[in-house]
Amino acid sequence: MSPASAEQRPGGPAAEGGVLGRRALGRALLARQHLLERTTATPAAMIEHLGGLQAQAAPQPPYLGLLSRLDGFAPEALTELIESRRVVRIALQRGTIHLVTAEDCLTLRPLLQPVLDKGLRAAFGKWLVGLDLDALAAEARVLVEKEPRTFQLLGTELAATRPDRDPAALAQAARALLPLVQVPPRGVWGRGGPAAHTTAESWLGRPLDPEPSLDDLALRYLAAFGPATAADLQKWCGLTGLAPVLKRLAPRLVTFRDEHGRLLHDLPDAPRPDPDTPVPVRLIAPFDNLLLSHADRTRVLPEEYRPRVMTQNGLVLGSVLVDGLVAGSWRLVEERSGARSLTVRPFGAPLDPADRRAALAEAERVLAFAGGGDGEVRFEDAE
Repeated sequence: MSPASAEQRPGGPAAEGGVLGRRALGRALLARQHLLERTTATPAAMIEHLGGLQAQAAPQPPYLGLLSRLDGFAPEALTELIESRRVVRIALQRGTIHLVTAEDCLTLRPLLQPVLDKGLRAAFGKWLVGLDLDALAAEARVLVEKEPRTFQLLGTELAATRPDRDPAALAQAARALLPLVQVPPRGVWGRGGPAAHTTAESWLGRPLDPEPSLDDLALRYLAAFGPATAADLQKWCGLTGLAPVLKRLAPRLVTFRDEHGRLLHDLPDAPRPDPDTPVPVRLIAPFDNLLLSHADRTRVLPEEYRPRVMTQNGLVLGSVLVDGLVAGSWRLVEERSGARSLTVRPFGAPLDPADRRAALAEAERVLAFAGGGDGEVRFEDAE
């Protein structure tokens, strides 16, 4: 069965209530992520389908994430969306910066407010005791809507009227209390700039969604990342206590079990390809949500390789997908001459000749996209 036919086949091989093994879950995830076969969807449609792209490391990961999924994607297509304010960068899932459509910004941000609140309490709570947070938010809103500000400047200005408070803590409180978007040129391919912020309402000229739906959030997650447990859904978004949401949605869902007996929820007509569906070699972008959106990541990331991809200092490296599983890492390297090269490092064992040729073709595609078409692809020894 080809990847295309598997992706087009709703329901897949498992009957409702059956067991889905790791390979079946991996194929289902890759089909929904458009990593079995690239699509001609627009960048905006793909960003919406995925519920955003993690974008804390500006600017490459979202661009490279789209490149791995879209045929004919050029960086100008995403740059135009950013500059025309049709997509924005804002703290959302797990409290991390995501690139999302304007509509999703206005809907997801109020839904995920508890995630920002929790993160603020954990990181800066002791510096904010006794502070009037409503007054702080109101003052910060006036400042950033007058002109976008970096957190350093915003913290300094807020501390001018609160001299006994830490400026960094005040700026982070504003980040959590207000829907702050990062404005371009931050996050634009081939350019650069400080992370300056204003409110989503000011930038987009529209209010936040007054009635966002957790049910819709769960259904959209399953469409892009299912089948999944309640713990998986919570890992993706950072919210807790979402099992009742999936229970409420039960009449609209089907259920399975994984190999450990955990309850999996899914959309009835979502793709669930045969576990033996061929998977092409793919270079997955750094910080890609493919690896960050499940409590059990082993459907695509073997546990023994997780520390090699997710470093102790919080980085998530670009990864090499072989037969549906992470089998190595990759990175773009800026040479002293200004030229770019790309290095592939297999894990465990060298890539076999066919997979090495496929990885080389993918690496050359990334290099050409990054403006390093004359650069070299290097394969390091397997770790």
